[in-house]
Amino acid sequence: MSDPLDKEWALREAFATDPRQGCELLFRCYYTGLCSHAVRFVYSRQVAEDLVGEVFATLWQKQLYQQIKGSYRAYLFAAVRNRAVTYLRWEFARDRASTDASQLEDLLQQPSPEQMMQYDELYGRIRQTVEALSPQSRKVFLMSRFEGKPNKEIAEELSLSIKTVEAHMTKALHALRKALKGEWLLLVSALGATFMHLFF
Repeated sequence: MSDPLDKEWALREAFATDPRQGCELLFRCYYTGLCSHAVRFVYSRQVAEDLVGEVFATLWQKQLYQQIKGSYRAYLFAAVRNRAVTYLRWEFARDRASTDASQLEDLLQQPSPEQMMQYDELYGRIRQTVEALSPQSRKVFLMSRFEGKPNKEIAEELSLSIKTVEAHMTKALHALRKALKGEWLLLVSALGATFMHLFF
C-alpha cells in the first residue's frame, strides 16, 4: 500500500467498516512519519511522540475522523504541526514568571499566519543548516540533539572516539550559530528555552 491514493482509499474503507480499525490503520500508516515531523518543531523525540499520541487520542475520542473529507495524511500532519506550535507557545509562557492567566490563554490560541511564517523561516534555516553538514557531523548532531544520546553512547554506536564525536558536535554547533548569526537569540526569546539545547 505504497501508493498514496491506494492508502487513502484503504483508510476510508476501513473507517466506513469499523472506525476503530480505521484509527488503528491510520496509526500504523502515519505514526512514524508524524513523529519525525513533530521532532522538527520540538527537537525532542519524547515530546514529539507525546504530541502525536495526543493527536490520535483526540481524533478517536472526539470522533474527528468523521470530519475529514480530504486527505487523512494532510489532516494529520497539519494537526501535529499545530499541536507542536501550541506546545512551544505553552513552554514559552510557562518559562515566563511574569505571564498571567490572560496572557497564557492568548499564547495558547491558534498561531497567526504571520507567526507561522516566522516559525517556518526559522525552522527552515535550522533544517537547511543541518542538512548541509557532512553526513557524519549531521548524524552525530541528530543523535545528540534529537535523540538525546550522550557522547559516549554516540561514540559506541558509530564506532568513533569520544573526541571525534565532540569534534563533529563543535562543527555542527558552529555552523548553526554562523547560519543564524544573532538570530538564534531571537529564536530562543520567541519560543522559550525549548531550543536552548540546540546551541549549547
